[in-house]
Amino acid sequence: MSDLRITEAFLYMDYLCFRALCCKGPPPARPEYDLVCIGLTGSGKTSLLSKLCSENPENVVSTTGFSIKAVPFQNAILNVKELGGADNIRKYWSRYYQGSQGVIFVLDSASSEDDLETARNELHSALQHPQLCTLPFLILANHQDKPAARSVQEIKKYFELEPLARGKRWILQPCSLDDMDVLKDSFSQLINLLEEKDHEAMRM
Repeated sequence: MSDLRITEAFLYMDYLCFRALCCKGPPPARPEYDLVCIGLTGSGKTSLLSKLCSENPENVVSTTGFSIKAVPFQNAILNVKELGGADNIRKYWSRYYQGSQGVIFVLDSASSEDDLETARNELHSALQHPQLCTLPFLILANHQDKPAARSVQEIKKYFELEPLARGKRWILQPCSLDDMDVLKDSFSQLINLLEEKDHEAMRM
């Protein structure tokens, strides 16, 4: 092959590389969604979110007021506002609902009957709140690794989710810190619901 042909071949390869880089451009920005995360103290909200952010579980401190975490996923970033679950804080939850695009409710599936009743009342209140009632809900039945954990069917029946959440976008998922695959899948389902709501809003 002549020197001219070799030069032409290299120039053509350079052109293909340039075209691939030029036409491809930067990867599209991941959509971001603002979520509110609620649940009683001890339900495991902070630990679950910290694990999703690959933070050291030994450094986790229970949220007393509120905190915000950017939780990255392959196809979206979830900006999660976690609200403390103590008695004296829950009455102020609704002040932080504005601007939310979705809701994460975490409950301790192995809690006492009294705490489960309180969680039930708080979830009912959230599902019916004017600023949340049309939003996608992810309900995480946490601490499934504990012997006293209730099953999803028990929780669904006790919380009366079928009649209460009829017509709403919601997911009820058992989880624990020991099974990150299930936890990540739950959030992937939530992202799908958020995307569906986005597409519906664009068509209107």
